[in-house]
Amino acid sequence: MTKRSDCAALGLVLLGAAVPAGAQQQVLDVATLARIGTVDERFQSYNVEMLEVTGGRFWKPYGSTIDAAAPSSDTPTGMNPNLYEYRPPIDLADPRLRKLAAALAPAYVRVSGTWANSTYLADSAEPPAAAPAGFAGVLSRQQWKGVVDFARAVDARLVVSFATSAGTRDAAGVWTPAQARPFLAYTKELGGEIAAAEFMNEPNLASIGGAPKGYDAATYGRDFKVFRAFAREAAPSMRILGPGSVAETMSPNGIRPTTIVMLQTPDLLAATGSGVLDVFSYHHYGTVSKRCGGSMTADESLSEDWLGRTDATHAFYKPLRDQFEPGKPIWLTETADAACGGNPWAASFVDTFRYLDQLGRLAKQGVQVVAHNTLAASDYGMVDGHTLSPRPNYWGAVLWRKLMGATVLESGVPLRAGLHAYAHCLRGTRGGVALLLINNDKTAAQTVTLKAPAEKYTLSSSRPETAQVWLNGTELTWDGKADLPRLQGMPTKAGDVMLAPATITFLAVPQAGNGVCR
Repeated sequence: MTKRSDCAALGLVLLGAAVPAGAQQQVLDVATLARIGTVDERFQSYNVEMLEVTGGRFWKPYGSTIDAAAPSSDTPTGMNPNLYEYRPPIDLADPRLRKLAAALAPAYVRVSGTWANSTYLADSAEPPAAAPAGFAGVLSRQQWKGVVDFARAVDARLVVSFATSAGTRDAAGVWTPAQARPFLAYTKELGGEIAAAEFMNEPNLASIGGAPKGYDAATYGRDFKVFRAFAREAAPSMRILGPGSVAETMSPNGIRPTTIVMLQTPDLLAATGSGVLDVFSYHHYGTVSKRCGGSMTADESLSEDWLGRTDATHAFYKPLRDQFEPGKPIWLTETADAACGGNPWAASFVDTFRYLDQLGRLAKQGVQVVAHNTLAASDYGMVDGHTLSPRPNYWGAVLWRKLMGATVLESGVPLRAGLHAYAHCLRGTRGGVALLLINNDKTAAQTVTLKAPAEKYTLSSSRPETAQVWLNGTELTWDGKADLPRLQGMPTKAGDVMLAPATITFLAVPQAGNGVCR
């Protein structure tokens, strides 16, 4: 970490500074904050795309030359092949990547994505040179061993989806476990375990995921019943997630391509029947990225409309959970700023507002797990996939993991522009409280008043649309040659805390004396 020279800007976020005219103030009595629920200990999780593991054509970075390209076997059906470029398999044994992932533990790592629907697990140590008929990609046994070893090394439990393309089907087109059975068996042989699985990645977009032509909700329901019977017999401890739908609440300026057939989640659930899932899962992207025709701009990244799209999607899926799977946990198994690899600013500080605000909102609403897409691939990766340099979202994730425990509290602060406040029990401290305070106003400061001393962790940037980020005025960087920097809070006395414009502040209050945090 390096010190910034702009001491004047640092002074804006110090505790005890004079409250500027027009700033709004809120008293937080952390001792009396009520418990509203709990989240999974692995609440904050992440995705590693199956295509990262196998290597293949993934989202082309912004700025790359768009060359004419013929469709290839690993381009999703109906998608423009010019949107993709080849990337080699990810090195999950890289000590630097493992160190970064371990700092987020415990977590779930979901290995799935559109390409997983048509990936073939090699049946021997020597993988075939090309994918067999009915598949688009090959997962070698050594590559899957790398995933299992990675998960074990970084304390991440595995979540997957299974291949469902033509190569998995019998002569009548019905899905069979011919690929799923050896996949589970090989995982067990390696000493690994699949904690949870979705049958198919994003079944409401089956038409781009390798499903047979004309695939509909009734066909999905038929196949799911075969899958469920197999899963209960072959892996009784594996939790069945579903349906894992996406894109049904996207804004009109970033909605699904008109050439892609979208099945409706109520129809999928009706076809599978009620009470058949262990966990209700869904995916959320507020829009599609610019590479897929989205029109959102970076200026909107702190807006109430943008941040509120998390709630809109949850409000769409929760009633479906209540109708078809009442009382079952809800997981958000794939999310980022924008589908199609993320927007150009997904790797910048402005997206950390969405990332952390989303965790705060969903924890309050009882969502048990949120898996960011991805750990280290494309623009929306928490880590740069080429340099393995942490991006702002990664530092936000480490702070969440360090401070925000599994017990969720009611902050008592109504959500409003300029102050989004979330409260949890402080991780590892009896009676302690952790607060996440987001000032998404670009011009006005806010203040809160605490009745106990705290440790303050403020994330800020003088260039929010870049990867530059400071913690309490010190730039966060890591060269990979030593341990990750310890993220230290700034000791503060009880009293007023000023939140500068466009900043994110965690407050750890170990002496809160909150009776439910024990």
